[in-house]
Amino acid sequence: MAFDSDRERRNAEVVREHKAALARGEKRYLRTTKDGELHSYASDEIGFSPGSGTPQVSTWWGMGIIFCVMVAIALGTLVVLLLPVTGGSPPWGILFVTAFAGLGAWYTFGLARDEYRAKKLRTERGTPEPGDGHTP
Repeated sequence: MAFDSDRERRNAEVVREHKAALARGEKRYLRTTKDGELHSYASDEIGFSPGSGTPQVSTWWGMGIIFCVMVAIALGTLVVLLLPVTGGSPPWGILFVTAFAGLGAWYTFGLARDEYRAKKLRTERGTPEPGDGHTP
């Protein structure tokens, strides 16, 4: 990768503006964009992004699919619990899977909601999309 003095100058300016915003008390995050440039994001523009240590899904609708799968698992285990096929006692151990899927659905719904709101704000403000990692 070749050294780009223009990019370094732009990055230095972004870092300077970022530090000034932090000094004013704003909550900002210095991240690379998908284009590899640095950008100072407001806290409401981040949502979630790959490489941040949490999800490896990059869109709100992708997280929505995971949410739907978790809901289906939770509902499926409830059906198994409430309607025992053999007529005997229900398999109470399945409550662990039900609780896990329910908590997973709650968590993924929150992530999808936050990313949807952040994407909408980024579009309104003309902010570039965050990249897949933190600052270089």
